[in-house]
Amino acid sequence: MAAKCLASLLYLQLKEKAIVNKTWAAFCLKTLTDYPESNTISYCLWTLTTVIKEILKSTCLQKAEILKQFLTSFDFLFEVFYCSVFSQHFENYQDTLLNPKITNFLICFLELLEILIASRIHLKLYFSCQRIFYLKIFCALNIITWPIHSLVKKKFIILLKRCVLHKVGEDVLNISVHTLVEQDPYLDKDMLAFGNAFLQAVNLGWLKQLSVSGPPSHFGGSAVQPGNENLLVPDLIILRASSLVLLKSLEIKVHNCMSANEIKAELQKFMSQLLTFLKQHLQSSLKLHHHCEWLSKIFIEQDDDMLEAAKASLNIYLKLTRAWNETAKGMTQGKETWDHQAHENGFNPHCIFLFLLKNIGFDATVLLDFLISSETCFLEYFVRYLKLLQGERNNFSNVCKLFDTAELRHGVHIFSNVTSHVEERNSNQATHQPLFCGTNYYGLLPLTSDPTTSGTNMELKDNQTVKSKQSNLLICIGNTSSPGASQSLVNYDSSEDSEEESVEEKCLSNVKQTPLNHQDITKIRETVSVTGEKNQSYRASTSRLLDPKESSGYEGATNSIASQRVISCKTFKCLKELEKAISRLHERHLFPYNPSALLKLLKHIDAINKNK
Repeated sequence: MAAKCLASLLYLQLKEKAIVNKTWAAFCLKTLTDYPESNTISYCLWTLTTVIKEILKSTCLQKAEILKQFLTSFDFLFEVFYCSVFSQHFENYQDTLLNPKITNFLICFLELLEILIASRIHLKLYFSCQRIFYLKIFCALNIITWPIHSLVKKKFIILLKRCVLHKVGEDVLNISVHTLVEQDPYLDKDMLAFGNAFLQAVNLGWLKQLSVSGPPSHFGGSAVQPGNENLLVPDLIILRASSLVLLKSLEIKVHNCMSANEIKAELQKFMSQLLTFLKQHLQSSLKLHHHCEWLSKIFIEQDDDMLEAAKASLNIYLKLTRAWNETAKGMTQGKETWDHQAHENGFNPHCIFLFLLKNIGFDATVLLDFLISSETCFLEYFVRYLKLLQGERNNFSNVCKLFDTAELRHGVHIFSNVTSHVEERNSNQATHQPLFCGTNYYGLLPLTSDPTTSGTNMELKDNQTVKSKQSNLLICIGNTSSPGASQSLVNYDSSEDSEEESVEEKCLSNVKQTPLNHQDITKIRETVSVTGEKNQSYRASTSRLLDPKESSGYEGATNSIASQRVISCKTFKCLKELEKAISRLHERHLFPYNPSALLKLLKHIDAINKNK
């Protein structure tokens, strides 16, 4: 209560008189200087955090000047304090894991770091205390090895994730920061330092030291009883956050690499470590049968993170493809090798997109939900992938053939890794399988069926996912009249190749949501309802595509030809349904932004498919 009263007093004096309380400033400086001997450090940090948070939440026009005056008083000392905190390992403390003072102090410190970074983004201030976490992240990464409460480690990893996604402070302030991030002159330098430091730690074994296993969650905090250690399950929050930070750091690293060989070496080194890390911790129900399946497996419950990971993976692929094309100059052998490496390292964009569609049951209304919602970066990812699909139609077809081969074998689209050892072992077998991603690697492992995703379970899961997403769509549409609905859906960086990205710029320019009245909401719900009914009949019809006699589009075709077109048909059927749904909403002026360029892109994809 005393800390709360002090924070209120400090904020009032700053707001009304534009002065920093000298008595408190002296106390704060002494407390930070005396760390770790000081017993009041947690109260000091909590008060600092609360005052900064109140300044950010205020409607005062001069809050940037107020915060500048507030931070100036202790900015020069904060770097020393920061380094001293992360140089401590608390080994001299008894019962560190259960010590509430240490846990409370570290949580207060992480919250202060987060609000400092948020104030940098929102008020465009660039004090050293606001940049220190980016520039000196390497010393902080050792926190995962400390004998402290797992809550602190989880909070730290989530802060890492928010930093690389530029979402620091969004939950506190309820404001999107994408448009503000672009105006930060030090952001690129700081993010490069952050990414390099994190990858350096991973290269030194950071992932191996990260503990992601723990007891299952129970009401009341029940612990695993002795002898039931087999109940330990991986913490998917930690898995998702750490994987996404590594992928985003790798994206930053790749965009600052010069040659294709340098990029390829970085990808092989870090993606292999990530895949090994995931395989060690995933349960049997989440076991990877395909390198590119990792993304959809661990992010299936977190749409926004899944699409951020998919976008980062796609950006890496596009960057390396451009660099490879400049180096290889159209050499077929080089392109085939690169395609194989994209699959082997788990970031082939066509595989990732198909697994995404499989997870949503090829339901166009779910994609429509993503396009309308402002909670994900799906629009940016989707536009970039469609542009890639235009130029890599053959690669996409080859991937679809392998998905269909797996479907015919086991009833589910799961297939295993391509390795040179398996190729040698199966060289005498007469298994002339389709090429993967345009490569000449034939040696696929025997496919194993996953009981958790096969047969009735798979169909039930898809139906439940579709129903859930459709209900979310109605909720999203109902909320478009809120004050935040007028904000830009996403923020898009400019392309390196203006000619190739011209369509993308048209799609992503002037993307604004418009408020909808009650009649518009009713109309859009009716439109979505009609789309849902059509998709129900569509899902029933696609189950018959394996038999060409039951599909009018494949009359006279052989079973082998039809079997290689199922996934492709489902995909383009889904995209066509999406195009129709967007067109209907746009004609009725119900779509929250102008989708003309996106519709043009979808129609071009449909035309390419028909010609094919």
